[in-house]
Amino acid sequence: MTIIKFPANMKWGAATASYQIEGATKEDGRGKSIWDTFCETPGKVVNGDSGEVACDSYHRVDEDVAIMKDLGIDTYRFSIAWPRVFPVGRGEVNEKGLAYYHRLVDALLENGIEPMVTLYHWDLPQALQDQGGWDNRDTIDAFVDYAELMFKEFSGKVNKWITFNEPWCVSFLSNYEGRHAPGNQDLQLAVNVAHHLHVAHGRTVQKFRTLGLDGEIGYAPNVTWYEPYSNKEEDVLACQRGNAELIEWFFDPVFKGSYPQFMVDWFAKKGVHVPILDGDMEDIRQPIDFVGINYYTGGVAKYKENSGLFDLEPVDMGYEKTDIGWNIYPEGFYKVLTYLTEQYGQVPIYITENGSCYNDEPVEGRVRDDRRIAYLKQHLTSLSRSIESGVNIKGYLSWSLMDNFEWAEGYSMRFGIVYVNYRTLERIKKDSFYWFKQTIRNRWFDV
Repeated sequence: MTIIKFPANMKWGAATASYQIEGATKEDGRGKSIWDTFCETPGKVVNGDSGEVACDSYHRVDEDVAIMKDLGIDTYRFSIAWPRVFPVGRGEVNEKGLAYYHRLVDALLENGIEPMVTLYHWDLPQALQDQGGWDNRDTIDAFVDYAELMFKEFSGKVNKWITFNEPWCVSFLSNYEGRHAPGNQDLQLAVNVAHHLHVAHGRTVQKFRTLGLDGEIGYAPNVTWYEPYSNKEEDVLACQRGNAELIEWFFDPVFKGSYPQFMVDWFAKKGVHVPILDGDMEDIRQPIDFVGINYYTGGVAKYKENSGLFDLEPVDMGYEKTDIGWNIYPEGFYKVLTYLTEQYGQVPIYITENGSCYNDEPVEGRVRDDRRIAYLKQHLTSLSRSIESGVNIKGYLSWSLMDNFEWAEGYSMRFGIVYVNYRTLERIKKDSFYWFKQTIRNRWFDV
């Protein structure tokens, strides 16, 4: 038996996102988001599901915070729905929307839980999308204005801010692969959106600094790890491109002030360029206080001509998979964290999302999700390896606090450590909840 220990000052938490849990999409003046529109489009979301009710967390703040209190977390990461605050993205503020987030933040603070706020977790106001969305540079200005209001409104209450969650998903998954809202399939558009997100991030960090507020600000990219199938150069380079789509493309501009040249060249071969204007790269390269890392899966891959965007073909090595079909690859977690440290230095890192999809149902009122506990053990062991190897880990937040609307998968996939009955909205703490609670309390577990 091996004891896996964690630093006494490491923060523990859980994470959610506004559209996935809040519900109340048509209440109290909230405007329409691109996800409302996407869900209304036939064939886009499994079973035609939507976030209209979700987990009804909008009406269950006290209940949900009580669950967090019982779990013993230090930090709760949630996102603000931009259209709940600015129904059309800018202009008149919706005071009832602001009141909801004050209610939530106050409840967290009263229970000794630190709020970590994500400003953008994908729910762009539809009114801004109608004007071009993130392809329109005016959206950058609208976002900075929205962020400024949030900074001022929650000054003294919120000390940890995240500008964007998973910018790769906002750009490539949503505007090239078309699997998420707004559902476009245009590579140049995806590259435009990614660049404009970078500019919006940088200018928001600048705004935060200018206001002179206490607290820290960062962003939360999602990452993966492709290990080359062989040491052949073509396999190594293909995996380098596959990793860089999520890592270098979204880290180099922020930390180095430039895009990776090998990726710029690759896109150029496809007739795609980055729409950089004077001053953009200086705006993007702003010192940040931490980076959030979202990691779920990875695997082995090899070169195959015309396979996807980067001539990269995943190889089925027989890894176990979660119920959503993703490889369980904790080795990739260690490799990506040590790689990030090698490339970008000792930047403080919060694991802002890590978790697994298992669709276990209650039996006699209990959810026995042993596979999720095994996943958590494997990935927390890799996290411990990373810490021992010098990675500057500040905290670990499990995805997700509760089962919720899983984007294009609707309600068919469950990631929570709390089970949600979507008919009655009853919450049931899973076995993984109790395991995680014990681990948080002890700061160790055995394997």
